[in-house]
Amino acid sequence: MDDNSATRGGSVATPVTEGYANPSALVTPEEQEMKQKLGLRGGRVMPEAPELKVEFKHNDTKQQFVKFSFYKLDPAFRRLPAAERQKGVNEFLQAMDGLYPKGELLRPYSLTGVRGDVDFMLWHVVPVNKDGESPSGLERFQEVNATVLGTGLGAYLTVPVNYTAMTKRSIYTEQHFHTTSENERLRVEPWGAKYLFVYPFVKTRQWYLLSKEERQRVMNEHIIVGHQYPTVKLNTTYSFGLDDQDFVVAFETDYPSDFLDLVMELRETESSLFTVRDVPIFTCVSTTVEQIIKNLGL
Repeated sequence: MDDNSATRGGSVATPVTEGYANPSALVTPEEQEMKQKLGLRGGRVMPEAPELKVEFKHNDTKQQFVKFSFYKLDPAFRRLPAAERQKGVNEFLQAMDGLYPKGELLRPYSLTGVRGDVDFMLWHVVPVNKDGESPSGLERFQEVNATVLGTGLGAYLTVPVNYTAMTKRSIYTEQHFHTTSENERLRVEPWGAKYLFVYPFVKTRQWYLLSKEERQRVMNEHIIVGHQYPTVKLNTTYSFGLDDQDFVVAFETDYPSDFLDLVMELRETESSLFTVRDVPIFTCVSTTVEQIIKNLGL
């Protein structure tokens, strides 16, 4: 199959034929378009498929759990006999393929050669269940992690960094409404950009003691700066009480230089005075799980 033949707005799903054992998984026109954009001819990317969404009992909210899991491969895996290595890789690829039809947003990113402490990342989003009876949604994160670690390759994986958060309507963007503004984004809706920049964010306690009006004044400048970079999309998620940081921010763009300029300019705003921590920053490259394996030298 030639993925470069994908066209915008197509309506027919094409069966997967390249290297996957699961005949039920389909390549949608949107996935074909994303692969073309990333310059990928084989393997799978994992865009959100709303028609495949897992239905959580009595889930009447758009709110979502969001997790960024960063994995590191033990070099000992490369020293295994070739047959054992290949078996482990095949188990991993098959497991990832089996996760795709579940329908949640699950996207793989490579960090090999960009950072030394992690090799790849899975961006996973599931709906929040608030009925008080069924699993909340966090259990799905555990299920996926167990599936990955349960493979031959997974036996040599660690998770040095893992961020858990939820979507929440921003209280600072009520006067800045537009179609992609944060005041309506209870759902993570990625652009499908090639690069994703992820980091934890912690504000000072002094910030939270300021009046709502004073915080709004400071944030207005921050928001104006962000609007000057339309090629960069911000996905803000909230970790209060769930994890060690206040927020996890994930910036999507096809132009890393624009993100660099944005961050430099934000350093000069008043809001930066109230920052406790905004590191480590992870530069992630959107790709397929097959390409992740290649980048690992396997």
